Amino acid sequence: MEVSTAVNISAAEWQVMRVTWTLGQVSSQTVSEVLAKKMAWKAATVKTLVGRLVKKGALATERDGKRYLYRPVISEQQAMDTASQVFIDQLCAHKVGKTLLKMVQDTTLSQADIAALVTALQEKQKTAPTEVACNCLPGDCQCAAGECNC
Repeated sequence: MEVSTAVNISAAEWQVMRVTWTLGQVSSQTVSEVLAKKMAWKAATVKTLVGRLVKKGALATERDGKRYLYRPVISEQQAMDTASQVFIDQLCAHKVGKTLLKMVQDTTLSQADIAALVTALQEKQKTAPTEVACNCLPGDCQCAAGECNC
C-alpha cells in the first residue's frame, strides 16, 4: 500500500482520506454521505476532492458496474509521517524542540504512548548534540545572540 513519493494532502482532502482509510474501499456516494453528516459538504465538493486525490496518486480507482470504487494507495501512517516531516522542515531548527514539547503538552496521550515517547527520548538523548545546527537564512542568523529570527 506504500508509494515511493510523498503526497501533499490538503486539510479538506484529509477528511476524504480518513473515510477511505477507515472503510478501505468506497464509492464517492459513500464518502459523500459520511462527509455530508460530518462536514455538511455537498456531493460535488467530495467528488472534486476525490478527483484531486486520484490525480495525486493517493487514491486508486476501480470500476464496479456504473460506479467507481476508491481505495487508498498510501497508508494513513505514511501520510501522517509525510505531513509531520513537511511541518518540521518548515520550522526554525532551534524551535523544533519547543514546538514538539508544546504538542505533547496539548495532546491527550495514552500511558503506552507516553512510555514509548520516554523510551525514544532516552535513546535519542544518548547521541543528541549539545546544540542543534542553525538553519537560518544566510546573513540573517541571530541564533548565536540567543534570538533566532528564522
